[in-house]
Amino acid sequence: MADPLDTQRPVATPEGIELQLRLAGPVVRAAAWAIDLAVRFGLLLGVLIVARFLGGLGGPLFIITLFLLEWLYPSVCEVHLAGATPGKRAMGIRVVHDDGRPVGWAASLIRNLLRAVDFFPMLYGAGLASMLASRDFKRLGDFAAATVVVYDEPPRTPVRGVEAGAMAPPVPLSLAEQRTLMDFAERVASLTGERAQELAEAVPALTGGSAGPEAIRRLRGYASYLHSGTGGAS
Repeated sequence: MADPLDTQRPVATPEGIELQLRLAGPVVRAAAWAIDLAVRFGLLLGVLIVARFLGGLGGPLFIITLFLLEWLYPSVCEVHLAGATPGKRAMGIRVVHDDGRPVGWAASLIRNLLRAVDFFPMLYGAGLASMLASRDFKRLGDFAAATVVVYDEPPRTPVRGVEAGAMAPPVPLSLAEQRTLMDFAERVASLTGERAQELAEAVPALTGGSAGPEAIRRLRGYASYLHSGTGGAS
């Protein structure tokens, strides 16, 4: 029971509400970047075809479009499309501030302008090194803009119909383990049924190998027992 409850990052908002942000790593972000690269290339190709018929205006139009697609395309999308470019939307991720707020113009421009630094020495080497060294998978632009890239989680269906009476844990629990168990019981109603069962089944020493709702029921029963004050740390 020493493992964390899950891999999400808790964020407390100024209103006192705790959000759970699931951070997106380098692989899914690289896939989103590749999709956006294809989108920009397609748009640029379309402008190039049009520019061939505009004579002397074609060259400036192409250069301006290239500049806008390279530097403003990501920010426009992130600000007006809930933090997601088409590539990010396709991969189910989006950009938010560190505290979970929607990203604004200033932060989006900073993180995207600094892609030039993240690109060095080649193929986003600095950005990849920064993400791998960061707990929150931040590239240099994210550090400067105070942003993170997270999965755009669908609304959760709470766990229902799993009631439990107080029961003593079958094994002695340390204080940290008791806190983890009680934290699970407090949060289980906000988890999906699948996620709650996955977490409950991860501690067979407590559930006796039970699965599904029965595993959840047992953990909630142990938490009720601890909450009543009759349990103690090992």
